Amino acid sequence: MKAVVFHGVGDIRIDDVPEPKIQAPTDAIVRLTASAICGTDLHFVRGSFSDVREGTILGHEGVGIVEQVGDMVRNFRKGDRVVICSTIACGSCSYCRAGYFAQCDNANPGGKRAGTAFFGGPQPAGGFDGLQAEKARVPFAHVGLVKVPEPVSDDQAILVSDIFPTGWFGADIAGIHEGHTVVVFGCGPVGLAAIVSARLMGAGRIIAVDHQADRLEMAQRQGAEIVNFDREDPVETIVALTGGIGADRVIDAVGVDAEHAHGAQEKGGGQRGAGGHAWAPGDAPTQVLEWAVGALAKAGTLSIIGVYPPTVTSFPIGQAMNKNLTIRMGNCNHRKYVPHLLDLVAAGVFDPVDVLTEVEPITDAIGAYAAFDERRPGWIKVELEPQAEPG
Repeated sequence: MKAVVFHGVGDIRIDDVPEPKIQAPTDAIVRLTASAICGTDLHFVRGSFSDVREGTILGHEGVGIVEQVGDMVRNFRKGDRVVICSTIACGSCSYCRAGYFAQCDNANPGGKRAGTAFFGGPQPAGGFDGLQAEKARVPFAHVGLVKVPEPVSDDQAILVSDIFPTGWFGADIAGIHEGHTVVVFGCGPVGLAAIVSARLMGAGRIIAVDHQADRLEMAQRQGAEIVNFDREDPVETIVALTGGIGADRVIDAVGVDAEHAHGAQEKGGGQRGAGGHAWAPGDAPTQVLEWAVGALAKAGTLSIIGVYPPTVTSFPIGQAMNKNLTIRMGNCNHRKYVPHLLDLVAAGVFDPVDVLTEVEPITDAIGAYAAFDERRPGWIKVELEPQAEPG
């Protein structure tokens, strides 16, 4: 079968690989009808996240048809149409039972303290083959699969595999209440999902920060007030927009692989301005965090869902402490949110397909990765069609 395979930093290929097989009684084999490229995949290709084994199939977003189930998978059968949750969880341990599916004790082969296991990631995340392929093995399928309601299309469902649960998670852990002013840093797919989620949770105002015109335009269409950090200092602008108070809640949907800013001069006193090389991989990986802490009102809450590798060890802790901030962060507990979000989509409460801007066959995945990595105008979220035929 065809799959997108990691061979090294900057080197991914479309390879012919063996079809997956049942390895445990809780496994299922799913024929993928839709996958997608995520910003997290770019971390591995760029090398900002290390320890991805050569030969790993990439991708952690998938929709498909169940082809085979193990003996202990009792809630699915061949032919069921399913969303695959991006993170892997057993459903039985104390963490899963408390809703912390991303911190499952049993899913990661590295042991109980190894942390989140997910598809298509580095060895510390379990080293599982991913979902940018014609077929995939899904461990703990009784938990990791969710049936897709009949009205929901593949284009809608693929965005409920990771993007919208992560945005919803970011808004959830931010503790948004009716009337809150919420700032979202980063208007990529997850940031846009966080904007929609904050609105559905009752936010009074939503301010979106980015510098890509197409992303800011989409954020504005979602009801957000927009700030272009190329043209103005985001902290100063947010404080001015909020009457000198700052935001109640901030969601960092950027993470380590952010972009250079252009334009204004760098500010003094350690706070970089909107221009003058404001953020870039390997240069200022915590710039967004500094902006986020600066933009928050006293006693506000910072929600961090952008991905930071273990090598990032700095944080503006002094300013955060002196403002009595609450900081919450982590990997999304997908299984906690996916069923609810599928129901919202099926009911027409919102349509995530607005975020989907490109659909490409998996055979064109290398070019799609390049366009997505370069943030070409219009390339906000890319779906891949595995083009697998029914067996």
